[in-house]
This record gives sequence, structure tokens and C-alpha cells, in this order.
Amino acid sequence: MIIAVGVEYLGSNYCGWQRQTHSPSVQACVEKALSTVANHKVEVFCAGRTDTGVHATGQVIHFETSAERPSKAWVMGGNAHLPDDIAIQWAQTMKEDFHARFSAVSRRYRYVIANVRSRPAVLSGQVTWIREPLDETKMHEAAQHFLGEQNFSSFQAASCQSPTPFRNVTSIKVIRKNEFVMIDITANAFLHHMVRNISGSLIEVGRRNQATDWIKWLMQQEDRTLAAPTAAPDGLYFIQANYPAACRLPGRQSSLWLFD
Repeated sequence: MIIAVGVEYLGSNYCGWQRQTHSPSVQACVEKALSTVANHKVEVFCAGRTDTGVHATGQVIHFETSAERPSKAWVMGGNAHLPDDIAIQWAQTMKEDFHARFSAVSRRYRYVIANVRSRPAVLSGQVTWIREPLDETKMHEAAQHFLGEQNFSSFQAASCQSPTPFRNVTSIKVIRKNEFVMIDITANAFLHHMVRNISGSLIEVGRRNQATDWIKWLMQQEDRTLAAPTAAPDGLYFIQANYPAACRLPGRQSSLWLFD
């Protein structure tokens, strides 16, 4: 059987999603917990890998199993064996051709900035702190230059292994909710560090260090060295993976208003 699972986690204590031999990962924790419930070794595949310190409210994974368990057993049993900063939200049996990564048609990320004068303590590690006032209207205007299928070389990490720098951004907006400025972006897929690199440059526009057309110019140059430094991972969240309606997956279940 193919089981799809929704996972939420804080990435602060992990080297990222992907299993590593030298550091704790979210994948390793989830696999250990689900293997205990299944009573056999489980290998999971995710919709989108996240880097060190990056969080998720709507990660989707899948795994194969011969163990017959009700959905609530995967949820409750898995959570009983997971640390407090990782939680299974739902589980569902899928058709044999479902794949968490390859069946997804798009992914959505949100970058959350605490735009306040003093460093936040309660949300430390969960948001990025920018002390200077940000102009979210200018940031949103500049962000529209990212829309469509384009070459994102100027926002691609040097370590990225993708064979092509082209990605299709279908939606991007910058909004403010009280003291929080949020960059919300959906695309068919993302390059390594693409969202954090985009966020770093939009922050420069928000600080009014660059004009809104600077983003258009950066896209045309196809040169990563000309864009702003990569933004910190603290404020980045994998919000959701989108699938064809026929998959009938549950919607994202986070109740936190920062991620609605």
C-alpha cells in the first residue's frame, strides 16, 4: 500500500529534511517513528526537501507498507514516537501511482519577517528579524517581476544540482499583518535557496536600498553575484504541496494565522 502523510515541523534542531549521517534530520525521525508503527523499516519520500533551520506546516510525504493500519494509527502512533517539534497531521491510503514529489503540481512557501525595533524572543528561530521599517508595498510591486516561467539563475545557489534554472512562479505576494511582513510564493518547483535568495533581494527593496525595477534587472543578468545575500532560514516555511483534485488529499490543517 501507498500511504500519504501530512507533516508539520520546526526545523531549528535539524540539518534539514533529508537524512544525513552526521546530523539529526526530520526524515530520519519520521522514518523511525513510522517504522515502529509499521513493525518494519519504512523509507519516506517528501514533496519538497527543506534546508537546515527551515520549517514546514504542510509537508506531504509517502511510503510503501504491507502493514494494514487505520489512518489514526499512523497519526497517533507516529506522533507517540516523534519529538515535540515534529507532528503528523493526517494519513491516507493512496493509489499505487501516487508519489509525494512527482505527483505534486506546485509548492508554496512563505517567508515570515518580524519587522520590529527590538529582537523578538518568543519567536526566536521561527521568524527573521528586520529592524529597519520595510515598505511592503514596494516589495510586492517588485515581486511581480518573478511571475511566469523564467530563468532564475540570479537566485540559484551555487550548490544547486538542477539541470535547468527555469521555474514557473504562478503566484507571489508580499503582505503585512501588524508587525509581520510575509512573502508568499507558489511555483511548480524551486531551485536550491531560491526562496531565500528572492527574499533577500526583496528585503533590500523594502529597505529602499534598491528600486522595484532592480528585480527585473537582476532577472535579466542571470548572475547570482549581483543579487542580495541569501536571507536567513529562520523565517522560511514550506506551507503546502498542491496535487491534482483526483488525489483527494486533506487540506493544510495549520490553525496559526501567520500561515493561513
